[in-house]
Amino acid sequence: MADLTRDDVEKIAHLARLELTEVEKVLYQTQLSAILHYAERLNELDLDDVPPTAHAISQQNVMREDVVEPPLPMEDVLFNAPQTAQNQFVVQAILDE
Repeated sequence: MADLTRDDVEKIAHLARLELTEVEKVLYQTQLSAILHYAERLNELDLDDVPPTAHAISQQNVMREDVVEPPLPMEDVLFNAPQTAQNQFVVQAILDE
């Protein structure tokens, strides 16, 4: 893999909407090239016997069981509401009609 050019860095900066100084362009050219060289080393790994995975560690559902329970009484639901009307919360409108 070849090093990034100055034009590559300027294009990346443009796509990221970054304004870089000349010193930053030189610095990022060096740093980004080093990162790409390091990532290229992954191609040297023998991954033939490694199954594809979505996560590096085993994932499991940590949610509780979905248990049907009776609803709360309406008085409890609306108890701390600043304003209510017809068993509903009253909120300030955010869109003009």
